[in-house]
Amino acid sequence: MILSPFEWTIAKRYMLPGRGEAFIALVAGISLVAVMLGVAALVIVMSVMNGFRAELFDKIVGLNGHAIIQAYGGRLENWQQVLKEVKATPGVVRSSPLIEQPLLTSFNGRVEAVLVRGNTMEDIARLKPQLKSGSLAKLRPGDGNVAIGARLAENLGAQVGDTITIINPQGRSTPFGTVPRQIAYNVSAIFEIGIYDYDQSFVVMPMKDAQTLLLTGDSIGMIEVKTDDPDNVSEILRPLSESLAGQAIVTDWKTINATLFEALAVERVAMFVVLSIIVLVAVFNILSSLIMLVRAKTRDIAILRTMGATRRSLLKIFVTTGFVIGALGTLAGLALGFVFLYFRQPIVHGIELLSGQNLWDPSIRFLTELPSRTDPVEVTVICVMALVFSFVSTLYPAFKAASTDPVEVLRYE
Repeated sequence: MILSPFEWTIAKRYMLPGRGEAFIALVAGISLVAVMLGVAALVIVMSVMNGFRAELFDKIVGLNGHAIIQAYGGRLENWQQVLKEVKATPGVVRSSPLIEQPLLTSFNGRVEAVLVRGNTMEDIARLKPQLKSGSLAKLRPGDGNVAIGARLAENLGAQVGDTITIINPQGRSTPFGTVPRQIAYNVSAIFEIGIYDYDQSFVVMPMKDAQTLLLTGDSIGMIEVKTDDPDNVSEILRPLSESLAGQAIVTDWKTINATLFEALAVERVAMFVVLSIIVLVAVFNILSSLIMLVRAKTRDIAILRTMGATRRSLLKIFVTTGFVIGALGTLAGLALGFVFLYFRQPIVHGIELLSGQNLWDPSIRFLTELPSRTDPVEVTVICVMALVFSFVSTLYPAFKAASTDPVEVLRYE
């Protein structure tokens, strides 16, 4: 819709009403602010939801792989042969043996439930980006060193260099019953993955040490697998599931974390719908301000018609007036949303200081910081939706203005 210089001049005049039309200007300003807040809320919430899902996926899958192969009974005896079969499966980019067992640990009289993980040296080295203190190089088989999560270290009051005791209830048998197995380990590293539950419970050690602690011999608990397409992991591992039927079960990340990710997906859709209604309510303000503008400018419209302005010209003038308000609100909303996302963590800390409340408790939110990941496609959809709503809201007032009969209006002036 191309405007002539005449139409654009009139449209600009109506966007900035005069002194006698301050109320109309106020309503138009409120309309712009409402659209801005609606668009900003959509951008912020959707980006945070995307970031939450992406961070959870990256951290959970980065630590546990895209799938695990676990033997019935919890012990995989011929794991070397199974590992070769896994590595030969098309689509598998990495696979490694893993031992994982819930146990207890104590330090200076404090006892905490932990999840002991026995990893290969290659997998232990992958924890380096999450390392907070200490050194992973000291985690060598037989040296009695372990790495623990940051929250677990806080709960125990342990630091790098301290000695913790890990308790395995399945100890040696004696005439008086089973004596729990207790082995002391030196804390050589403290890591922070960013997921509260993991940082609160994980104790990582070389696989040989885990086998010794758990008295499992050469067997392992499971094999973790990483594929080249996480979303298609079930199809990639289907042949493996069939060949290991009756011996082991293959469980992918979708099944392991199904409840969590399904809840996030439902919440994401619900938030988008609710916040879209906010934008829809905002554009109703544009509709009301244009209706008031048309009523206030009825005489001007009649004069423009007598001077040769066509119905099409009036239609374009009022559509442009309302659409520009919506477009400016959309652009301002994008800017506000991106500024908020950029400074999201200081803003959260500032609100916490003012309110005295912990808005982002890692024990509830899983992640230690407020995440964000903006999807350009979603931002485009939000902008298009806001602009379409704004355009539609201008149609009734514009057609009302275009249908004004100059003879009837000027007859009684």
